[in-house]
Formats: sequence, C-alpha cells, structure tokens
Amino acid sequence: MNPMMTITRQAIGAIVRVIAFFGLLGLAMLPAAAQTGLLDPNMASESELQALPHMTPAIAKGLVEKRPFPTILELNKFLLDQKLTADQAREFYVKAFVKINLNTGKREELLLIPRVGSRMAAELMEYRPWKTWSQFDKEIGKYVGQQEVDRLKQYVLLPPA
Repeated sequence: MNPMMTITRQAIGAIVRVIAFFGLLGLAMLPAAAQTGLLDPNMASESELQALPHMTPAIAKGLVEKRPFPTILELNKFLLDQKLTADQAREFYVKAFVKINLNTGKREELLLIPRVGSRMAAELMEYRPWKTWSQFDKEIGKYVGQQEVDRLKQYVLLPPA
C-alpha cells in the first residue's frame, strides 16, 4: 500500500474520532432539558399534542391556534379554560412544558413544575441570579439528589449571560 494513502487514512480516522469525541462531549454538556423527551407546546405538532395526557383533537387544535404561549401561566390558563382539571394539567406538564427563565420566573410558574412545592420554588428563587448549570447543580443539589436536579432542568432555562 502506498505510504501516502496510509497516512491519509490515519489522518481521516483521527479526524473522525476527534469529531465524534467533541460531538459526544457537546451532548454531555447540554442541560438535561435538551437531552429529554419533554415537548415544547409552542413547537409540537398537533398530532404530537394529541398523544399527550388529556388532549383531545379539539384541545390540541385550539392549542396550536392560540400559540405562542410566552409563559407556562398562559398555557395553564388555556388548559383550564378547556375544562382540564389542575391535576390533568399537571399530568400534561410531565410530558410538555413551556420552560421558565430561572432568573425571572414567578413563584406561580415554578409551582406548575411537576412535584415542585413551595419550598423548592423558594429555593429556586433564593439563588438568583442563576449563571451556570454547575451553580444550579451545586445549590439545588443541597436539597435533592442529582437525578431530581436533572429532572428540574427540563423545566427551566438559563438566559444567556
């Protein structure tokens, strides 16, 4: 085999490995929200919405027509106006949610995150301003395990610095 072809193949192989490494590294560095199946109700198709808990074709169609929902409070109002109960809306939020800005979200918004109560909502507000996911891991990790920290990340966003 020609030595130049061998060097070229080795170089291409090395480049592919580097690209794969950085691709995996980038995925690992994404917040949990970007790695999960939680749907954004502002982006989901009508058929995706219909597959969610307590969604009828009429509710899914109305939701698409009313978009965008700037906050989870507005989506919540829409769902309750469609005669979903608060419990049914909470079941919906396990699958789809309008993310909350950690630095500006209201207490009422934070309380709509599934399994977040008054104390966790207060903790999420206490550590403002949030600047990094590592800060979030450290501070919220004082109260709950990493699995719960990662679950909470699905529902919130950090604004660009």
